[in-house]
Amino acid sequence: MKALSENRKAALLSILILVVGCLIWEASIPAQKAVGELTEYELLTGGGQPKAGVPPPSQVLVKAWEQLSNPFYDAGPNDKGIGIQIGYSIYRVLTGYLLAAAVAIPLGFLIGMSSVAYKALNPFIQVLRPISPLAWMPLALFVIQDSEMSAIFVIFICSIWPMLINTAFGVAGVREDWVNVARTHELGPFKTAFTVILPAAAPTIVTGMRISIGIAWLVIVAAEMLVGGTGIGYYVWNEWNNLDLTSVIFSILMIGVVGMLLDSLFGLLQRTVAYTE
Repeated sequence: MKALSENRKAALLSILILVVGCLIWEASIPAQKAVGELTEYELLTGGGQPKAGVPPPSQVLVKAWEQLSNPFYDAGPNDKGIGIQIGYSIYRVLTGYLLAAAVAIPLGFLIGMSSVAYKALNPFIQVLRPISPLAWMPLALFVIQDSEMSAIFVIFICSIWPMLINTAFGVAGVREDWVNVARTHELGPFKTAFTVILPAAAPTIVTGMRISIGIAWLVIVAAEMLVGGTGIGYYVWNEWNNLDLTSVIFSILMIGVVGMLLDSLFGLLQRTVAYTE
C-alpha cells in the first residue's frame, strides 16, 4: 500500500514537472506577429516568421497530432509517416541486435567458463570495444556497398560488447558449489550450462542485453543521418534541411519515447529472470 502511494506521488510529481516545464517553455517563446502586422522590412527579411525561432510546445503538440493521426502514410521517398520511419529504424536495430546476441552470448559463455579463452580473446575485446561504432561506417559502406546492411552492421558492432562482457561476467560469477553439485549428479557440460549456469547468470546477461538495446537505439539515429533514405534518424535530418524545427523537436520526442519503451520491455524481462537466493 505504501509503495502504491509512493508511485502515485511520483506520477503526480512527474506530471507537475512536465506541465510547469511546458508552461515555462511556452512563455519564453516571443509571440509571433501576424502577417498583416509585419513591417515591410520584416516581410523582406523574413522577420517574425514562425520558422525563425524555436517553436513553442503548442506547435509541437499540433505537429504530433498531425503525424500520429496518420503515421503510416507514404507520399514518396522523402515524405513518409513517422510510423514508417520508426518501423525501418526498429527493423535495423532488432536485426543487428539479434545477430549480436547470437554471437555475444555463446562467446560470453565460452569466455566465462574458460580462463584460457578469456586470456586469448581479451586483448581483441579491449582493442575493439572502445572504437566508436560510427567509425566503422565508412569501412562498412566500402566493403558491403549497401547502406541498409551497413547500418545493421554498425548496430551489430555496438550491441555485441555489453552482452559479451556481461555474459562472461555472469557465467564466471556462478557459485562453484552449484557447478560441483551438477558434476555430482553427472550432468554433461551442455546440460550443466542450460540447467545450472544459464539460470544463475540470466540476470547479468539480461542487464547486458538491456544496455545493448539502449546503445543500439542511440546509434541508429546517427547512422541513419549518415546513410539517409529512411528511418527516424533520416527523418530528423531531412526535417532540419527543410528548416522545420517543429518536426525536428517532435521526432526527438518520438526517439525518446521509443527508447523508453524498449528499455521498459527489457526491464520487465530483467525482473522476470531475477531470483533471490
